[in-house]
Parts: sequence; structure tokens; C-alpha cells
Amino acid sequence: MFVFVCAGCGAELTVPLSQVALPAHARQKYGNGIQLPVLMEPGTFAVDPEPWGPPWRTWEEIPPDEAAERGVYAPVYVLSDAVPGAVVIAPGDVRGTLLIPEKGGGYCCGLDGADGPNMACETCGLAVASRIDDCSLWQAVWLDPDAVRRLAVDGTYVAPLSWAELMAEGKRTPLYEPITTWGARPGERRWWSWSPQWEAAVGRALAHMLAASEGRAVTVPDGPAAEVFQRVLDALLPAGPPARRVLLAGPGLPAAVSVPVPDADILLVPEHPRTGEVWAPAGGADAVYSVPLPFGVWLGLAFPEPKPPVPASGVMPDGALRDDPPLPRPHHLFRADSDTFRHTLARLLAARSPWLREVLANLTWHMQAGLF
Repeated sequence: MFVFVCAGCGAELTVPLSQVALPAHARQKYGNGIQLPVLMEPGTFAVDPEPWGPPWRTWEEIPPDEAAERGVYAPVYVLSDAVPGAVVIAPGDVRGTLLIPEKGGGYCCGLDGADGPNMACETCGLAVASRIDDCSLWQAVWLDPDAVRRLAVDGTYVAPLSWAELMAEGKRTPLYEPITTWGARPGERRWWSWSPQWEAAVGRALAHMLAASEGRAVTVPDGPAAEVFQRVLDALLPAGPPARRVLLAGPGLPAAVSVPVPDADILLVPEHPRTGEVWAPAGGADAVYSVPLPFGVWLGLAFPEPKPPVPASGVMPDGALRDDPPLPRPHHLFRADSDTFRHTLARLLAARSPWLREVLANLTWHMQAGLF
């Protein structure tokens, strides 16, 4: 386990923490005025390998060679010149800090960190972190990698769960959930919506699937996978054969446990929630393109929960079950997160191809069409 201390004076700034993988939705902005929960589980931290936050430079200010060196292969609005390696933790795990009033960027409903670090070490006053709790943003504290140091501390080491143990634990991410606006009273301004976590995960996966498609049609398995992927794939890719086939693969599935996989070009596979390891079939995965999904999302696709029984009218027959009222569902078709899609696709080498650059250039139109 680790604690983070102030680089200026050595004061402890966090409780003991264990490292986990960075969530796919870590930098997501969801809707307008929406109240999102805390990003990180208590007692955990994750590291963002990319720079984020001010100072920013527009795409026009960045030479193409420099962008490519930074792993960005298609135009984006801006790139951060901050130091990479920001550490994200739950707000409740912070200790010994004070808010900096003059760094209060945001204030629609909270802080958004747009003015740079807004939390200082209580002991020496060094700016050490940015608290994020504005509407439509996941609540978190991002520690400045230049202002903190990580120290190992005594604690019981808990080995990451194996794939079999993760399957036994069975923590699915619900496909849809209740959403509320900021400041709403209990029962007010609340509705059922597609999960923000699913929208971010699918946005990231879609970028990989388009890159793997090579400009050909793509077919996905029936069920939840078709519900979240097929509509946008059909809209962005040409119709007709020969189509590239997607299969779900991973622990507990009888298909695609080893390579080569007959008739499969793309695999949807889970990534470990703690280590970030992407599951791979035995023998390697060079023959197919593996698209990573957060474990809880992948589990919902690979092993969807059965639909509730349909309510019956009249006399209930023997053995019939009733679920009354039926579970609520969102009122619109699923839409992947456009920002996560753009961010991921621009960082894939395939984004250099003209047809994928056209997809990115027309992303606003695709959003207006309800695909994102």
C-alpha cells in the first residue's frame, strides 16, 4: 500500500491506498447539470499516463511530428502540456489539505479544476491537487504528480483476484440506472438512463472496432452487444459482405478460449479492474484484434441477466411468475460517449487513414443523428 505526501514538506496527504486500473470513464463529462457519483472506490488510486489540464495548446499550435511522438494521430481540439502521471483518488481519502479560494474554476454546481490545482498542503501551502465535483463530472481529487511523492507503507498485501475469482464475484455494471440532476430533492428530476460507465466503455471499444474493421462491415452477437454496438457500426461502415465478425471471448465462455478462432476477426475481451491486464486467449491473440472492455461491462455483455417475466393478465397460470411493475428503461436508443470515442480513436495509428479522419471530422453530425 502507499500514501502520498507533499513534495514540499513531506506531510501526508492521503490515507493508505492500493493501486487499481484507471477507469475508462475517468475523464468523462456526462450530460448537463447531472449529479455523478465518486469516481474511485475508497482506499484506491489510479494513474493517468497522459497529461491533462492547463496549460493547453490547440491542434494548430502543435507540429504533426510532435503530436505523433505523443501518440496522437488525428486532429483533436487541444492537447495538454501538463506533466503526465496525475493520480486520482476519492475525495474522502484526502488528508491535510485546504481549498485555494482564488482557484475556484467551475462553480456551476462545484469545482472543475479548470484554473489548475485548487487544493494546497495545509502544512506548507504548496498547491498539490485539484478537487473535481462540478455537475456532469465524476467526483474526484487529482493529485499533481510534480507536487506529491508516493511512499510505500506497511499493510497487508492483497493479491489481485484471478479471472475465476472475478467471475465468482460477478460484479456487473448495470446497463441502465437512475440519474438525477444536481441539487434535486429526493424523487425530483430523476429518470432512468443508460449507464454513463457503459457509454464511456462502448465509446472506447467502438474506436477500436472501427480501427479493426479496415473499412468493412462489422457484425456483433445478438443481445446486449447488438443493442449498444450494431446501430452505430451499421451507420459508420459500408453495408454488405465480406463482413468482419465480432465474438465475445473471456473467462467462462466456451468460444474463443484459444487461437485461432474460426470465423472471428475481432474479440471483445475483459480487462482486469485492478491490474488493467487485458484477457488474452491461450496461444496469444495475434490472429485477431482484441477490443478491451471494463470487466463489469464485459460481464453484462457475455452473461446478461435474464429479462424479468412479462406481467400476465387474468388468472395467473400455475408456475407463472410476475414482476409488477416492469423494470424501467431509458426512453431513447443507446448512444456511446462521443468524447471517449474521439479521444481513443485519435490515439490509434489507424486514425491516420482518410476514412477514419472523416468519421472524426463528422462526429458532431453523428451526434446530432443520435449515434453518440
